[in-house]
Amino acid sequence: MSANSPLEKLSSNKAYGGQIVKYKFKSAALGGLDANFNVFLPAHAVDGKEKVPLLVYLAGLTCTEDHGPNKGAFLSTAAEEGIAMLFPDTSPRGGGVEGEDDDWDFGTGAGFYLNATNPKYSTHYNMRTHVTLELPEVLADAGLPIDLSRQSIFGHSMGGHGALTLYLSTATHQYRSASAFAPISNPIHAPWGQKAFAGYLQGGVAEAKELYDATELIPRRTEPAHILVDYGTADQFYKNGQLLPENFVKAARGAGFDESQVKVREQEGYDHSYYFISTFGREHVQFHANFLKA
Repeated sequence: MSANSPLEKLSSNKAYGGQIVKYKFKSAALGGLDANFNVFLPAHAVDGKEKVPLLVYLAGLTCTEDHGPNKGAFLSTAAEEGIAMLFPDTSPRGGGVEGEDDDWDFGTGAGFYLNATNPKYSTHYNMRTHVTLELPEVLADAGLPIDLSRQSIFGHSMGGHGALTLYLSTATHQYRSASAFAPISNPIHAPWGQKAFAGYLQGGVAEAKELYDATELIPRRTEPAHILVDYGTADQFYKNGQLLPENFVKAARGAGFDESQVKVREQEGYDHSYYFISTFGREHVQFHANFLKA
């Protein structure tokens, strides 16, 4: 990674005995644009007594780094478990790329956690590198009390897609576990994914198969998996074929991953909102704590 600017602290709030802090820095991965993120540190990490493991939350379309900490109901459980949390933004912002603000499901707020190969977007739209390499490096350089050898990842919708694909495709097996709320599970067959891949990737859907589709990636995994997925039966995007969790389950079972390794739960009557996420957020944080603290 090329050098990033020092962190600028924008705000700090006490929460559940710990601190939730918003930072800004100039991101090399995002082409020199300012990038914001939030970090939650539990009490004993704030006190500097020990380094704590890290759980990364990736938000969905149109969201920012603030949706997870403000609406996800994750922080109390993270505090109890002694886990730090990282909340990145969902895209680069302010790059001035023509058309990036035209649609809510592409461009700003919709970075899809990939590295763009279409030259129009490749300077700024590198959220994969931003999340997996740059932000851990920035946290380490800042001396924050986080043990980066213990990371897990989860997310919602587009962020659920990001969590599953980053978990399944990072060569270093960076994350111990992954979970998702209503993830875009098979984006090469979903309108959101097809639109994103056609824009960001020179090779479109064919290129996306290699790194950016959880249903394509799960059969290639040769190690045990630690995955939890929840989706709601009243989710309009599930009904419209944007999420396709059934395809992911079929691929996982076909690859020999039973429910003890890849658990996908259908939640009756829940929709796509943060009311759904906050209902099951505690269970997801506890799921990751089992692996982060092992």
